[in-house]
Amino acid sequence: MKKVIFNFEKLIVYQKSLDFMDLVYEITRSFPKDELYNLTSQFKRASLSICLNISEGHGDTDKQFNRYLKMAWDSVKECVTCSTAARRQGYISEEMDNTLRLNLEELSKMIAGLRKKLKTK
Repeated sequence: MKKVIFNFEKLIVYQKSLDFMDLVYEITRSFPKDELYNLTSQFKRASLSICLNISEGHGDTDKQFNRYLKMAWDSVKECVTCSTAARRQGYISEEMDNTLRLNLEELSKMIAGLRKKLKTK
């Protein structure tokens, strides 16, 4: 049986947002249990929000998609803060914080580029 692929799944920014979400889910498994409903939950939800907003906005009008991309970009910034908090609390290393930040920088640039392209259409 052939797998159905939606158009938004072809976007590289969407695929990279899923990769980032996977990384966040992986590292938060080692966070303390008392963070389950705090930082762990917030970090997972923010990383998932990037993917969700890209998929939800794609295929709508350019103006609407741009609005969803802005929300995805806001979630990128939220993830930066979660990564910083995790490092400051000793839940992740400086190296992991930097890895997360490099991923977020790439996502941020891709989202910004897509937003700019949509505004010029």
